[in-house]
Amino acid sequence: MTVVLDPDRIAMVAKGVSAIVASRDAALRPSIMRAVGSHISADGQEVTVYLRSTQSRQLLQDIAETGEIAVVFSEPSTHRTLQLKARQATQRPAHDDDLPVLQAYLQSMVHEVGRVGYGPRYVAAMLAAPLEDVVAVTFTPTSAFDQTPGPRAGAALPTTPATRPSPALASHE
Repeated sequence: MTVVLDPDRIAMVAKGVSAIVASRDAALRPSIMRAVGSHISADGQEVTVYLRSTQSRQLLQDIAETGEIAVVFSEPSTHRTLQLKARQATQRPAHDDDLPVLQAYLQSMVHEVGRVGYGPRYVAAMLAAPLEDVVAVTFTPTSAFDQTPGPRAGAALPTTPATRPSPALASHE
């Protein structure tokens, strides 16, 4: 199954909002950490969150061992919240090509967190991450939930079966 995110939710994640990443180990013990950056593809089918490896050892280990990840994206000023889950997350060291994404995320978070009264220095300290300490975790969402407080909190968003091109179509591409 794949998640079908509407353009409004994709735009919310794309602009750079608070991202909290979680997983669990084989004994179901949870691990959790704030991301220092995020990116979503234009179609919402690929999401990357960035974690500091020195602060996220257990979380990264759990993701590596189980493949499972859950990320909560939330707008601090409105509490509008989206949760995405997947079962096949992959990891790689961040590299220079990731810097524009990380810098854009920092600027967006300065704006977002500033709307609730915290200044740029607070946000810069919260998201400080030397590139050599950053790991990119990428996944395709397989389930999504509206987690905005209110009557729809916890409601699942639509999913569709994963589609594969038919052999006849694939041979002509």
